[in-house]
Amino acid sequence: MLRHHRREAAVAVAIAVLFAVLARVQPGYFSPANLNDLFLANLPVLIIASGMTLVILAGDIDISVGSTFAVCGVAAGVIAKAGVPMLFVLLVVCVLGAAIGTLNGLLVARLRLPSIVVTLAMMIALRDALRWTTQGAWVSDLPPGFQWIGLSQRSYSFVAAAIAAAVVGGLGWSLRYTGAGRFVYATGSSAGAARLAGVNTALVKIAAFACLGASIGLAAFLNSVRFNQIPSNAGLGLEMTVIAAVMVGGTSITGGRGTLLGTVLGVILLGAIGPALTFLGVSAFWERAIQGAIILVAVGIDAVPRRLQTYAARLGATPA
Repeated sequence: MLRHHRREAAVAVAIAVLFAVLARVQPGYFSPANLNDLFLANLPVLIIASGMTLVILAGDIDISVGSTFAVCGVAAGVIAKAGVPMLFVLLVVCVLGAAIGTLNGLLVARLRLPSIVVTLAMMIALRDALRWTTQGAWVSDLPPGFQWIGLSQRSYSFVAAAIAAAVVGGLGWSLRYTGAGRFVYATGSSAGAARLAGVNTALVKIAAFACLGASIGLAAFLNSVRFNQIPSNAGLGLEMTVIAAVMVGGTSITGGRGTLLGTVLGVILLGAIGPALTFLGVSAFWERAIQGAIILVAVGIDAVPRRLQTYAARLGATPA
């Protein structure tokens, strides 16, 4: 079992080492207030990374998540200001995110366009459309029941944790125990072979993008209610953090291999680095550099074994 989860085990060890150093040097890092802030700050990343895992497992990628996140957040604020009940606000932003994701999926699966090109165009289009619509203004004067969805911060943290656990647990169970989950893995491993086996790979890709979009809408809603204003420039750089967390957790960038457990561990590791640097007195500007280095290491760990296998196969095929 451990042999099949070496990446997850390695990330878990890295987390344990980091926390052990912090416990020794800066025990204040583990204060309840700081841990609660860490959880709330990384909650959107966790939910979106769970959806991103589906897309990458299916052999694609989405770099428009930051822009979609901003659009859904602003939409939540505007709808709430109109007096719409909060449950309906949540439903609308999830449907909005799913619609954007479905559009991405259709362009990728039906027109066979590269996902990185499609989502790059979507990222720019959504960001510029939002900038033009809002003129850079933040959504303010939100109704009293909007912040913390009318609960206390403590109660909201429990509700948000339950929602995140349900999303991650549900997706993880589906990937492991349902036919739909096996179709995702099959599509990412070899789309051609999956089609020959009767899998509708186009539908799988569209569904993966739609699930990611819905998760972005949910994450945007849960993040927006933390504040009394909603920034129109939210989500800048979010795509890098989300993709890094998925890759660090062991999901292959070429698709077909990975787990949601690995993604959760990746989110924990990357989410802990920034605050840890602050507690250790290191400039926060190093956070992005460290994330970039971690991505390179993750890609290298993923690519080197395949290169060695290919090289060994070629040697074996060479006549004596």
